[in-house]
Amino acid sequence: MKTLLRYLFPLRATPRNSSLNSRLTAAATENHSGVAVAPKMRSWSAGDLARDWFDRMPRRCLFFVGVSLFGVTSLLAAAPGTVEKWSVFELELKGPADGNPFVDVHVGATFTNGKATVAVPGFYDGDGIYRVRFMPDATGEWHYETTSNRWALTGKTGGFTVTPATKGNHGPVRVHNTFHFAYADGTPFKLIGTTIYNWLDTPEAWQELTLKTLASSPFNKARMLLLPQQNSFRKEFAPPRWPYAGKPPQDWDFTRFNPDYFQHYEKRIAQLRDLGIEADVILFNPYGKPWGFDSLDAAADERYLRYVVARFSAYRNVWWSIANEFDFLRTKTMADWDRYFQIVQSADPYDHLRSIHNGALIYDQNKPWVTHVSIQNGAAVEEPGRAEMYRDVYRKPVVYDEVKYEGDSTFRWGNLSAQEMVHRFWCGTVAGTYVGHGDYFHAENADTWTSFGGELSGQSEPRLAFLKKILDESPPEGLDPIDKWQDVETAGQPGSYYLTYFGKATPATWTFQLYKNGVADGQKYSVEIIDTWAMTITPVAGEFVAKKLDSYHFVDVNNRSVTLPGKPGIALRVRRLGADGQPVKTELPTD
Repeated sequence: MKTLLRYLFPLRATPRNSSLNSRLTAAATENHSGVAVAPKMRSWSAGDLARDWFDRMPRRCLFFVGVSLFGVTSLLAAAPGTVEKWSVFELELKGPADGNPFVDVHVGATFTNGKATVAVPGFYDGDGIYRVRFMPDATGEWHYETTSNRWALTGKTGGFTVTPATKGNHGPVRVHNTFHFAYADGTPFKLIGTTIYNWLDTPEAWQELTLKTLASSPFNKARMLLLPQQNSFRKEFAPPRWPYAGKPPQDWDFTRFNPDYFQHYEKRIAQLRDLGIEADVILFNPYGKPWGFDSLDAAADERYLRYVVARFSAYRNVWWSIANEFDFLRTKTMADWDRYFQIVQSADPYDHLRSIHNGALIYDQNKPWVTHVSIQNGAAVEEPGRAEMYRDVYRKPVVYDEVKYEGDSTFRWGNLSAQEMVHRFWCGTVAGTYVGHGDYFHAENADTWTSFGGELSGQSEPRLAFLKKILDESPPEGLDPIDKWQDVETAGQPGSYYLTYFGKATPATWTFQLYKNGVADGQKYSVEIIDTWAMTITPVAGEFVAKKLDSYHFVDVNNRSVTLPGKPGIALRVRRLGADGQPVKTELPTD
């Protein structure tokens, strides 16, 4: 019967009958997550199908048409639409719901614009619905064809138009200039991150409060667990959703995902995207032992990873953190972590950033599937010279995602003062690296920001916003150490921009002096004094004119010095002036 039906009714994306085509919606709609969804074709009746194919059906086959059409499974197909560049185009297909679709059914699609071809995995979303999500990286006309091991899902073709990216959409973040980051359109990404591990395991109102807090913060990356940990919000609110079918603590069917869990998570990913925040999704963690999610076998781990990548990878703001404190997850081996990296890398059509966070043991960050270095090491950013050393070892962007937390905890990793948190950010900055924030205050009737989000309690956040503004005005190439083995306090770009941080030292004066690279006699510079705690920038009167001093340095032609406040937390910004008397600027090319 299946062979006969394939002969009589070959699968097509749309009927040739113009009257049926006129019933299709041409424009894409948008769902609650801001995903451009290809419009659904209505379920065709036997009469519709018969009329559509009647004019090309051999007369001798009409008897079989009348007998067989009523056994054809109804389909949901897609019509052409539009989607913004680097946004999510989604195909929704109706398919089999019997058996176990998470294991038994495979679906995907190939997308092409004539120049590039991208194979994209799909996933089962429950209730007989299958989805394929695609993030186009070029404007113009794109076409697709679905593939599956089920006839109801394979061979669907169609097309859509990709429009230019709108304001605020710069594409996914990539590694730039070896040690730094930039969006796909070339816009620099100056990272100021925070951690909110379990914010999606809280009541809805608390999650909305977290989003409100983030919206007014300087943070542009948030680290968050995908799998729940064992501690409940306020020690009374159990997670509202679970990733697998079943019930806690360990009555799970690890072959069946709970679509509602992932639908909610991706809704929040989309909301972070709309706030301009990267979602650093932590795939594994050692904190959920009661649930058994840390003890799955190899097949279940791979099924989980592929399902998550298929669901989330089309969101441009996703980063993959393979694990948090990976070495504390004793059920996995180093070979397992290598394999997880490779699975994610091979399954992700868009090559999102990938890292892994350490406890006591640092993963080999030189492995090719690691895009940037994620480090837990507070001591490394107590002074800039230590922080810089990881750059030389790995030659990749270094992100100190955890440097201990500002807080009032009895644990030594959660009781930094605000001044110390700000100090560590500045040390990491002039080392040419990036630093992550944590807020671990136990507020009344709440929980800590780092654990569950909500509201910030510490005093470092406005000072980090101040730093973020300075970074946004810094060279697009990034800040690199200027003379790293002699002057660990200064970063910038030679001959144009210098940022010096004196840390806990309290100098009373600074003699104008620049390392030789990029500097020439007669160049003019401005100097500003930055108070990193008071959040002030004070210009120094007049211009400084460079004159060669010796084989290594240039000084001011009049040997000028700068008087400093003589207190901790002072920095200097030195910028070369152009012919117009304004600081010179360089721009990165864009597409």
